[in-house]
Amino acid sequence: MAAHSTIPTTTISPGSHDLKDKPKKWHIRDDPITWSNWYKHINWLHTPLLISIPLGGFYGLFTTPITMYTAIWSVIYYFVTGLGITAGHHRLWAHRAYKASRPFEIFLIFASSGAVEGSIRWWVRDHRAHHRYTDTDKDPYNAHKGLFYSHLGWMILRQNPNAIGRADISDLNADPMIRFQHKYYGLFAIVMGFVLPTLVAGLGWGDYWGGFYYAALLRMTFVHHATFCVNSLAHYLGDTTFDDRHSPRDHFITALLSLGEGYHNFHHEFPHDYRNAIRFYQYDPTKWLIRALSYLGLTYHLKKFPENEIIKGKIFMKQKKLDEEKLKVNWGKEISKLPVFTFEEFQEAAKINNWICIEGIIHDVSPFFDEHPGGRSLLTTSIGKDMTTAFNGGVYDHSNAARNLMATFRVGVIAGGGEVELRKSK
Repeated sequence: MAAHSTIPTTTISPGSHDLKDKPKKWHIRDDPITWSNWYKHINWLHTPLLISIPLGGFYGLFTTPITMYTAIWSVIYYFVTGLGITAGHHRLWAHRAYKASRPFEIFLIFASSGAVEGSIRWWVRDHRAHHRYTDTDKDPYNAHKGLFYSHLGWMILRQNPNAIGRADISDLNADPMIRFQHKYYGLFAIVMGFVLPTLVAGLGWGDYWGGFYYAALLRMTFVHHATFCVNSLAHYLGDTTFDDRHSPRDHFITALLSLGEGYHNFHHEFPHDYRNAIRFYQYDPTKWLIRALSYLGLTYHLKKFPENEIIKGKIFMKQKKLDEEKLKVNWGKEISKLPVFTFEEFQEAAKINNWICIEGIIHDVSPFFDEHPGGRSLLTTSIGKDMTTAFNGGVYDHSNAARNLMATFRVGVIAGGGEVELRKSK
């Protein structure tokens, strides 16, 4: 193990552009997983919780009947703790997409603690790194490592501090409430995640076991995987509405599963927007909550990216997809690559080729003689002539389909765009 005590890395010294070797402390995740060391790669805090919580919940599902009151309470607490993550951890603290009054911040601290997804400080630090280094090895839940890894694998395995990208959380470190929650997070998680939902059902209507199995364990399982879907499913399912350089995608199914976090392509493109879904018909209860509370003064400074820039993003992607479709179609040879002829050369060549000129472009209409709706004779009398006026309404105002077809017959360009007296040879 001594051979792994340090890992050399190249860094830039402060105030200088000189490269120096600065050693990094070795970490087990720097080594490949083998049969002899696999257990050292496992995060033994996360893994038992991620396995035992759903197993315990499903045990209760088959052994403890659910009452109506417990079912209602479980759903209510699901939304409370789920929104604690989406409105709190994510949109308030990770992205500063809006500001919250102190009472609402305190509520979010307790609500998000009930989701048992880590302290605000821990959660936000990883999430900011995810946005800064999306789809790279510095991304804590890099989607390119697979659907399972981005959903659960990154928590089952220990995080490698040598690999994960840096993220600035100085704003969180300056907040005494967030420091307090981080310091005593274990107590927050136990009380809000397990004790409170059990006591409410037990003291409220005498269903302690139902409260524990349904409102605590199963509710927590659903909240966990709803959030995890944003890291996994939202990078695989849906459309790249605003940008396709990275994996995030927009889809209503992910939005339904994650309390509105499913329009993920929009979110990665405009992360400081308090909305995830920008249309009134799109499901985003987190946005609705933040907006509703703004009328009560509990939230304020709700950030919205300029609509003009959002439209630009959509148009850019539509144009990009349209350009990709255009590449699959024969548009004829590019005009810039066509040979150039004088008008006299065109007329001379037309004596042995079925060439006509339209808008300065020479077209070989040989393949179309027997297909021309106006008859073969009309094309025959057009050979070697400038038919621009006739094509554009002098004889018949041709359709866009006709123009597209003619583009495939292009063989040359007339110098000067047509018959020019000064270009004629003396």
